[in-house]
Amino acid sequence: MWVKICGNTNLEDAQHATEAGADALGFVFASSPRQVTLDKVRRITAHLSPDAVTYGVFVDATAEEMIRAVLDCGLSGVQLHAVKEPRMAEILRRHLLAHHAEETKIVSALAFGEALPQQLEAAALNSDAVLVDTRSATRAGGTGQRWDWHAGSDAFRAAAGKIRVVAAGGLDPANVEEAIETLTPWGVDVVTGVESSPGRKDWRRVEAFIASAKGRNAVAETVAAG
Repeated sequence: MWVKICGNTNLEDAQHATEAGADALGFVFASSPRQVTLDKVRRITAHLSPDAVTYGVFVDATAEEMIRAVLDCGLSGVQLHAVKEPRMAEILRRHLLAHHAEETKIVSALAFGEALPQQLEAAALNSDAVLVDTRSATRAGGTGQRWDWHAGSDAFRAAAGKIRVVAAGGLDPANVEEAIETLTPWGVDVVTGVESSPGRKDWRRVEAFIASAKGRNAVAETVAAG
C-alpha cells in the first residue's frame, strides 16, 4: 500500500515520515494553514534522502508555476486540485517534457461525487494517479472530512488494475484500515489525521497510520496504546 504523508512544513516532520515508512511526502503550495514557500521546501528537500519521493500540492496553478517548483525544489511529482483548465495534466506533461523532467509524476485530485466512475476515467488522462478527496466551500482538499466510502467502493474496485486511485479525506490511524478494506485503493493520503496542530505532525500518529495502512496492525496498536 502506497502511503503519502501530506502537509509537511518542516524538515523534522518530513524526515520522520520517511523513516517511519512513508512512500511519499506532500508540500502544500496553495493557500492553507500548511502553506509553504519554494524557499522553505527547497531547504527541506536538500536535506532529505535522495530516495525521498516529494510532491507539490497546487490549487488551480499555472503550468509555469508548477514547473518552477519542480525544478527549484527537486520535486518528484505534482498534485493538481481545483483545475479550471480541463487539459492541464496534458499541458503540464508537455512542459515537463520540454524541461527534461518527464519522469515527474502527475496526480490529479477530484472531489467525490455520484459520477465517480466517469470522474476517474477523465481525471486519469495524462495522470499517473487519481486522488479522491473531499472539498468544501473554502478548501479544495485537506478538509479532514470523510466521504461515503461505501458509495464509492464499486468505482474504486472497477478501476483497480487500470487506474492508480488514492483515497484521501478524513483518514486517520483508527479508520485507515477500514478505508482500505472498503475501497481497495492503490494508495492512501493523509494530512489532518496525523497532526498535533495544523502544519505540525504528531509522530506517534504518523507511525500508527503507516503501520495500519501497510498491515502492520500489531505495531499500530502498540504505538496507539503507548
